[in-house]
Amino acid sequence: MAKAIQEVTLNRSEDIPFDKLELSQQNVRKIKAGVSIEDLAEDIVLRKLLQSLNVRPILGENGEETGRYNVLAGGRRYRALELLVKQKRMAKTEPVPCIVKRGGDTSAEDDSLAENVQRVDLHPLDQFRAFQTLRKQGLGEEEIAARFFVSIATVKQRLRLASVSPRLLHLYAAGEMALEQLIAFSITNDHVRQDQVWDTASRSHAREAYYIRRLLTETAIRASDRRAVYVGVEAYEAAGGIVMRDLFEQDQGGWLQEPALLEKLAVDKLKADAETLKSTEGWRWVEAAFDFPYGHASGLRRFYGKQADMTRDKLARYDTLKAEYDKLQADYAAAQGSSEETEKQLVDLGAELDRLKDRPFVFDSEEVARGGVFISLSAGGELKIDRGFVRPEDEPKAEAEASGDNVDGDIESATGGAVSTNSAPPAGDQDEEEGDGPDAS
Repeated sequence: MAKAIQEVTLNRSEDIPFDKLELSQQNVRKIKAGVSIEDLAEDIVLRKLLQSLNVRPILGENGEETGRYNVLAGGRRYRALELLVKQKRMAKTEPVPCIVKRGGDTSAEDDSLAENVQRVDLHPLDQFRAFQTLRKQGLGEEEIAARFFVSIATVKQRLRLASVSPRLLHLYAAGEMALEQLIAFSITNDHVRQDQVWDTASRSHAREAYYIRRLLTETAIRASDRRAVYVGVEAYEAAGGIVMRDLFEQDQGGWLQEPALLEKLAVDKLKADAETLKSTEGWRWVEAAFDFPYGHASGLRRFYGKQADMTRDKLARYDTLKAEYDKLQADYAAAQGSSEETEKQLVDLGAELDRLKDRPFVFDSEEVARGGVFISLSAGGELKIDRGFVRPEDEPKAEAEASGDNVDGDIESATGGAVSTNSAPPAGDQDEEEGDGPDAS
């Protein structure tokens, strides 16, 4: 004989005034976790209550219902509603949708545990795509962050992950790719390149996130590269260049994806700086390159300028600042403990003293008319300017005949780079000149 199928009867939903509800001590959730009660209350203000409370009637001594109810599941929602009542943003008699359970074969603790344990969290990819949908609907990143009580950086990260290659997102959803790997792929928006790198990593069995990042960036140039610093990332992007950024780890400014464009921009800027230097200072020639080979100035005569004297006002200013700096430094050394404010004062004073000492060098106009300059790039991306070189063929004829100097003065230019601001005499001579600079009368 076939067993009869038992029909399921669900618990009924009722609207119960909030002041008739009490938080049950049989609720298994005791430890605070997740969104704060304050944030949950704001979410209820925005969206109203999205989930009913699970309650049981409170019975009197004779087993009769008292008209009050214990909240067994939904304790955080209850506390959020309670907060809104205290803030007078909701009436204490406001009807609250509740699932009411009367009787049954399970205990209150059992129901509370089931309500929490059987809940399945949203898959991360579903959240990424939901944020992406909201963005397409016109919500800004700041508004999305405010609505879901997360940081703007988190929203940017989720949106970036949702934009990874559909093929890789499918692998992630199927459990064939870890979140760390997906994050590594998010540094570029090039889906073709992402798929190519995944195929390469899969064949080599090296699928670690660091290896994926290395493959994706192997043809790119760091934003900290001296050419990138010299040109400027903003100028590179204005010229149509693409920058890959890692929103999940420190990337030191990212990676410039088009080396050829960066090289052209750097060369053009270096040439323009060379022409400007030549026209403003009057040099006969200016050689420009990222780097020059060793011995590039061999056979050239070197001459040096003289550092301009300080004006009377600047000298007085220097002496005042130097005395203030020395006193502050001595007092700080004698004091116990550290002080960020004093350290900042010392740094500011030292910077101003350096600016006063960093005076331009003045060169003889006749020497400038026959001399030249080498400009290149420093390791930090600043211009390195070496002034004061004379080729043998540019020497005055009388001096050249007297010396019998027939050295060929051709200079080979290079393609490389480093930067300073002014040429200086040999170490010994320059030290001797600078030693009396600021303190000279």
